[in-house]
Amino acid sequence: MKSFDRVILIDKPAGISSFGVVARVRRELTNEAGQRIKVGHTGTLDPFATGLMILLSGKFTHRANEFSKLDKVYQATIHLGATSTTGDPEGKITQTKSILQGTTLQKVEKTLSKFVGKITQTPPIYSAIKIDGQRAYKLARKGETPKIPSRQVEIYSLEILDYEYPNLKIRVHCSSGTYIRTLAEDIGKELGTGAYTTKLRRTKVGQYDVEAAEKMLESPRPLA
Repeated sequence: MKSFDRVILIDKPAGISSFGVVARVRRELTNEAGQRIKVGHTGTLDPFATGLMILLSGKFTHRANEFSKLDKVYQATIHLGATSTTGDPEGKITQTKSILQGTTLQKVEKTLSKFVGKITQTPPIYSAIKIDGQRAYKLARKGETPKIPSRQVEIYSLEILDYEYPNLKIRVHCSSGTYIRTLAEDIGKELGTGAYTTKLRRTKVGQYDVEAAEKMLESPRPLA
């Protein structure tokens, strides 16, 4: 008998929600009786983001909390000199005063070093966090401003991959619960430029690597 108790690695493309990914995979999994199998995710990615999502099916869905606590690795491109209402390209973009002079690589490196270790973040209002049973982003879209409590997260490493003002590309190894959009905004505040995330890709979750994942255009490959 075919087992549907699986860990499924998906390389999510941009433009689809995490819940959309789950729905698509769920449609593809049916048992011998034609019944759909229970499928759940272990951590969301924003619609504009790409990269590794870990899905669980069958009895493995009971292990979601175990997977959600794993640390993560991201690659992000940050645009300095502007802000976004959502912290990403989907929000209203406001240009800030250009201060190209003085925003040197050395200054950026010194600023990033301040964010390595345990830091306090306030997750964005456009997030999947639940406030009184409702997703924060749904409240924000209604014009409400949900109050989201701050949390402590940990940045294990923060590496500059490329920098040419206004674009800063970084690799971040962080604890579960870290919001890269918030990290980018906080970096922009510290630099005095403002900032938002233009590209975001999750490359690792714990021991799982995006290189082992299936593209959404193909059938998901189960991994035990």
